[in-house]
Amino acid sequence: MPAGLTYDSIATTTLSSNQTSVTFNSISGSYTDLVLVVSAKFSANPSYSGIIFNGDSGSNYSSVFMRGNGSAASAGSNVNAGQISSGSYSSDFTSEMFHINSYSITTNYKTVLYRANQINDTFGRAGMWRSNSAITSITYQIDTGNILAGSIFTLYGITAA
Repeated sequence: MPAGLTYDSIATTTLSSNQTSVTFNSISGSYTDLVLVVSAKFSANPSYSGIIFNGDSGSNYSSVFMRGNGSAASAGSNVNAGQISSGSYSSDFTSEMFHINSYSITTNYKTVLYRANQINDTFGRAGMWRSNSAITSITYQIDTGNILAGSIFTLYGITAA
């Protein structure tokens, strides 16, 4: 980590029961960036996992992605989507990281760098939420099945010196 940057753990949630989503509310605007780290297992094979900001599930998200599994690779884009999503998953354990840049600035759209690793699959994505609003809540969600109990979600704030 470069000198002058600090990661502060804002909140950690360990699911005690199965859920379809996890939300972090009342996020302070006192950091430069946010990082959401997810360690999860699913009950079914969701078509996607993803995040929305401030409850906005409208068509205000766009992204480009790369995916590879050791024998094949793919790339593409999503325009006017309802979230910044990863792609399809098996029910295996997944490790995901969303780096949300300049989340509290109210003059720019918000950008997200995303990566995920699963058994036999790796994802990378760059996304954008087309809103000038400061991000005050983040919801992680899946479309099929549940996020299993024991899954861990940690939100970090990054402060630049």
